[in-house]
Amino acid sequence: MYKKVSEAIELANGLTRDLFELDYEAIDVVLCPVYTALTEVYEVIADSGIQLGAQDCYWQDEGAFTGEVSCSMLVDVGAKFVIIGHSERRQFFGETNDTVNKKLKAALKVGLTPIMCVGEKLSEREAGKTFAVLDDHLRNGLTDITEEEALNIVIAYEPVWAIGTGKTATPAQAQEAHKYIRGLLEKMYGSEAAAKIRIQYGGSVKPENITEIMKQPDVDGALVGGASLTVTSFTQIVKQSSEVKK
Repeated sequence: MYKKVSEAIELANGLTRDLFELDYEAIDVVLCPVYTALTEVYEVIADSGIQLGAQDCYWQDEGAFTGEVSCSMLVDVGAKFVIIGHSERRQFFGETNDTVNKKLKAALKVGLTPIMCVGEKLSEREAGKTFAVLDDHLRNGLTDITEEEALNIVIAYEPVWAIGTGKTATPAQAQEAHKYIRGLLEKMYGSEAAAKIRIQYGGSVKPENITEIMKQPDVDGALVGGASLTVTSFTQIVKQSSEVKK
């Protein structure tokens, strides 16, 4: 929950300028501003290679659901992606595997690419439950999602203990979790599909650690939080990621 409209426009303008020469055929860059800035940010990035995403959605297309925003409304303002099941939505706003599942189906129905977040809290990691949490989030969040649909979903691994704390999973810890997720997707959808589904890392990503994280074989991208709020840091993250994955 950052950036008023004018600030969001300034950020988007800076990114389109500094990433002008980026090869957008090789890397996807998505901005997910607050709802109030979606239209204005889209107007800035529409002719660039940067794409628009939203931070959440609701699973009904319309109705008496005051305060909610539907997937078709997001498409209407130019969104191509939507974050679903972010750890903060789970922690503060009652998001569950069931609501994640409903939102995934609603997003896919209108052609949005969901960025589905999964990950464990510090207490769960310390109790050795990391894999159990990932299993729970993935299997139940992806209930009745077909292989064809799964290929249009991005998975974002968020170690909750590393979000906003300054702590970061080591590259080895990130790879361990991503490898487990990949293996689970293989059990659910087969090896070919599992190899194609993108798995991002999200947890205090910054220019200082992105290169080593992106070098891990099962890390396909990053869900960037605080470091995306300034042009300089986000640009560095994108460019360094692009270099690693060439």
